[in-house]
Amino acid sequence: MIGSFLPAFFNALQKSASVARLGFLPILLKNSNLSCLSLVHLSHYVQKIMTEKIIEVQHLSKHFGKTIAVQDVSFDVFRGDVFGFLGPNGAGKSTTIRAMLSLISPTSGSIKLFGKEFRSNRKFILSKIGCIIEKPDFYQYLSAERNLEIFARISGVAVSKSRIHEMIEFVGLRGREKDKVGHFSHGMKQRLGIAQTILHDPDLIILDEPNTGLDPQGSLDIRNLILQLRNERNKTIVLSSHILSEIEIIASRMLIIADGKSIVQGNVSELLNKQELIVTIEVDNPVLAVQIINGNLADAIIGNDGQNELRLRIAHDTIPVVNQWLTENNVKVYSIETKRKLEDYFLKLVNN
Repeated sequence: MIGSFLPAFFNALQKSASVARLGFLPILLKNSNLSCLSLVHLSHYVQKIMTEKIIEVQHLSKHFGKTIAVQDVSFDVFRGDVFGFLGPNGAGKSTTIRAMLSLISPTSGSIKLFGKEFRSNRKFILSKIGCIIEKPDFYQYLSAERNLEIFARISGVAVSKSRIHEMIEFVGLRGREKDKVGHFSHGMKQRLGIAQTILHDPDLIILDEPNTGLDPQGSLDIRNLILQLRNERNKTIVLSSHILSEIEIIASRMLIIADGKSIVQGNVSELLNKQELIVTIEVDNPVLAVQIINGNLADAIIGNDGQNELRLRIAHDTIPVVNQWLTENNVKVYSIETKRKLEDYFLKLVNN
């Protein structure tokens, strides 16, 4: 019997990043049979949830004639993930998502959702997915409420009026449900699109570039909705974006794709924190600065623009040390800018 051990057990679970991403603790706490489980059984239950694959993509390729849009891409999305699908425009993100949803046929490779092949389980899989690809579409001359009613009817989903109002309130459009969508701002339409996406209470939500064209406040609103879906409603989310900072804030795991190829994937915090920093230092005497740094840190300098800036690859803790060396030797330091190696690499992909 584990009743007396549950508080300590849950505290331990919450300290694990891999478990925290799942948002499954509320589910466990609502389970009235927990007190009858042994710690061994509960551990097995937790492990099962942590390793349940919602999406399995293996060696996916898609060719349009001689154009290779996606080439040999593989990744898994686990229950409770906010999975960031990151890449510059034209990298193959939308093509991959369309293939996942069977909107286009892959040239090769395999895709499973909820452990099942799409073609033979289409109705089951679609009932568990909500998605927005590029942008949501609505009848501009109808109200937000009426649009959701029509969407529910077309989808064959039995949705009550109270459920529609609940979703409208969830996305922050309460009081505007009777207004025509044509009068909505772009940000309001994106939020209504999320309401449409979660109307049938799907397990998996796929959002393709949801922040495109939004102002900072609109982007913040969408970001908060995504976090609410993960933290309060225990949804698994796939979020495509070309903005690294957006994925860093929201996602628990990510895949970077460029030119249709998988570049790197893994836990977001680990990928970002383990990267060395690219540090740009502006000084008044670059020749002397190079001599000082090379005398203390071999191979730290990776670039010199020939004017007053030096680029170094160093650890975060080394930055104040380098600054001290320079100032003690009468080299004036005008600015220090830092960039993670991964961020620098991603920006090169985007620029190219």
